Amino acid sequence: MIDTHCHLDDLRFNEDIDVVIARAKERGVNQFIIPGADPKTLQRAVEIAERYDCVYFAVGVHPYDALSYDKESLKPFVSHPKCVAIGECGLDYYRLPQSPETIVQEKERQKEIFIDQIIWANALHKPLIVHIREASQDAQLLLEQYAKTGGVLHCYNADESLLKLSSLNFYFGIGGVLTFKNAKKLLHVYPKIPQERLLIETDAPYLTPHPHRGERNEPAYVALVMQNMATLSQMSEEEMIHLTRVNTFRLFGI
Repeated sequence: MIDTHCHLDDLRFNEDIDVVIARAKERGVNQFIIPGADPKTLQRAVEIAERYDCVYFAVGVHPYDALSYDKESLKPFVSHPKCVAIGECGLDYYRLPQSPETIVQEKERQKEIFIDQIIWANALHKPLIVHIREASQDAQLLLEQYAKTGGVLHCYNADESLLKLSSLNFYFGIGGVLTFKNAKKLLHVYPKIPQERLLIETDAPYLTPHPHRGERNEPAYVALVMQNMATLSQMSEEEMIHLTRVNTFRLFGI
C-alpha cells in the first residue's frame, strides 16, 4: 500500500519517525508521500525523503499559510529527484476573517496563490496535491481554467460536482473520514468515483480513522482505510491494494 498524503515532517513525528515508518511497513505500507504544506518544515521533509528510499515529497504552500508563500525560496526543492508534485495547495474558506472586506481580501489572496502554484505545476509537468475546504465551486473553476497536469483532490470532500475533474486527470484521495460514523455524504458519493481515480491516504497526524479516533494518526492506519474502500467497492483487499497502487504510479510516477 502507498500512503499518498502523510505529514511525516510534522513535529509530532520528530521523536519516533523510525518507529512510525517501521510500523507502517509491518502493516504493508511501503511508500509514502509528504505534501508540502508549510515552508518551515519543507527541509525536514527533504531530509526524511533522503533518509528513506520509500519516502517522497511535494513542494507547495497550504492556503492557511498563504502569507508565507515565496516561490523563489521553494524553487531549489522542485528539482530534487524525490519531489513528485506541487502542493498541498488550494482554497480553504473554513476559517475566514469576520469582516466582509477582509473575507474578500483573504479569498482573493488564496486564489492568487493557488493559481500561481497551478501554473507552476504546469510548467514543471508535475501533478497537483489539492486542498479544498468549503470552497468547492471556486476551486473547481480555477482547476478547470488553469490546470493541465491533473493531480489529486486530497481528502476528497464528497462534493459530487468535483467528480467532473476526473476528466482533467484528477484523482480522489480517500482517508480516515471514510471510516467515520457521520461520513454519510462520502459513503453516498464514494461508489460514483471512477475506480481508476482512487488513491489512499491518511493525512497523518490528522483525521485518524476509526477505531483510533482521538489518537495521533499515522501511515500504519492506511490498512483501515483500504479495508473500508474494498468493502464499498465490492473488491478483495488484494484487488484494492493493486488498484490504488497502479493509480498512484500513474499519477506520481513512483
